[in-house]
Amino acid sequence: MLRHLVSMLRLTRPRFAYFTNKTKAITANESIFLQISRRLFTTIKQEEQKLNHLLSLLLKNPSKTHQPTLQVHSLLLTTGVLNSSILLFNTLLRLYSFGDQPRLAFLLYKQLLQVYFHFSSLPPPSFDSFTYFFLINTSTNSFCPFIGTQFHSLTFKVGFQYHVYVQTALLNLYLTSGVLRDAMILFDEMPERNVVTWNVMITGLVKWGELEFASSVFDEMPEKNVVSWTGIIDGYIRNNKYREGLSLFQRMVVCEGIKPTEITILAILPAISNMGELKFCSLIHGYAEKRGFNAFDIRVANSIIDCYSKCGCIVSALKFFEDISVERKNLVSWTSIISGFAMHGMWKEAVEYFGRMEKAGLKPNRVTFLSVLNACSHGGLVDEGLRCFYEMVNEHGILPDIKHYGCVVDMLGRTGRLEEAEKMALEIPSEIVNVVIWRTLLGACSFHGNVEMGERVTRKIMEMERGYGGDYVLMYNIFAGAGRYEDAERLRKLMNKRNAFKLPGNSLV
Repeated sequence: MLRHLVSMLRLTRPRFAYFTNKTKAITANESIFLQISRRLFTTIKQEEQKLNHLLSLLLKNPSKTHQPTLQVHSLLLTTGVLNSSILLFNTLLRLYSFGDQPRLAFLLYKQLLQVYFHFSSLPPPSFDSFTYFFLINTSTNSFCPFIGTQFHSLTFKVGFQYHVYVQTALLNLYLTSGVLRDAMILFDEMPERNVVTWNVMITGLVKWGELEFASSVFDEMPEKNVVSWTGIIDGYIRNNKYREGLSLFQRMVVCEGIKPTEITILAILPAISNMGELKFCSLIHGYAEKRGFNAFDIRVANSIIDCYSKCGCIVSALKFFEDISVERKNLVSWTSIISGFAMHGMWKEAVEYFGRMEKAGLKPNRVTFLSVLNACSHGGLVDEGLRCFYEMVNEHGILPDIKHYGCVVDMLGRTGRLEEAEKMALEIPSEIVNVVIWRTLLGACSFHGNVEMGERVTRKIMEMERGYGGDYVLMYNIFAGAGRYEDAERLRKLMNKRNAFKLPGNSLV
């Protein structure tokens, strides 16, 4: 595709004819002038048609590199077509605006303005609503709210202050940038709002945690679509209001008769997982199967695997996983089932499926390794866990974070290999180490009755945090278990002196 685009860039530059006041026999040469004018017009139109076709191809088949787009950009300037075709200019703006280097759209806009200012004989650029829409989107995508506010002022000057698409783009800019006050003022002053405007307002407020205000905007919305419902449902779930989110989902489907999309399914499944509603999980599974979501969107399939696991039905999760073809399974699919095995105490299965995943040619990431390490820690599979840890570091070049170190320290501590656990804890980089690692090791010392190491670990903890009473209680138990009652009593007095607190226990009964 790239070769085809480059070959199309070999365009002929138009030939310009120049006339002076010394030209004789003007009447006799009128026909020559008309012929040259027609050729010039035909050449420019041909260039414009070629470039327009090329830009449409780039829009349909965006390249991974900017080279084809930059070449078109250059040709638009050198051929002079850019000055006469706002359609080509807007198309190129759109390519830049939604690409991975959106600031190039500002460069294009600046270049066209410079052409106009340097050649006063040219007519001013006839920018339309699409021009400002793409420029404002560029400000949003390139995180330049200040430039966006300048375009906001410019839209007033040129008469687009009431244009719904331009104003919706500005609303999105302010909401994305977190300037909620200006967004609310703009929204209130808009004389016309379409469904996209309302949806942008709702999702923007949800993003910044303004759930109550987003809910009131949603209630005022004259016509709601599936995007509106999905946005507010996602807002409740992201704010840990799972029951309210599930209730809204039921209202959307049962009362309003709106069919959920795959995005709606992806939004509601975390609520079902956190509530442990296995019945709802099965219903969503069936609905997604009926609509074909499971077949064409692997994200839905992966979320269903995770949901079944968290709802306590690892059998259904495994069956659904095995029904997915090997070609469709991605890293998230394997990680979801491995995590499910670890969650349900099926440690050997977690390690087995990790091996199967590697044989399938997929490279594990840090989340996959964390799931396997967690399984090995709780299952006492020390050798497998250490092999996995060193494979992650040495073969895959993944730097372990505090959770990976925590799993290894816990795994070694559970099996009584305290010296290795202490060595691992001491090797953790100072910028990520925390007190939880040492508390994990102190718990292992208490369980195995290692007084000497317990004292060393307690000193480490006291260097980092002195106010948590649980640390004193663990060391007290270690001293008492070893018959060192005087040291235990001394530690209790020290805890009282420092006013160390201990969180009270809670019960759901």
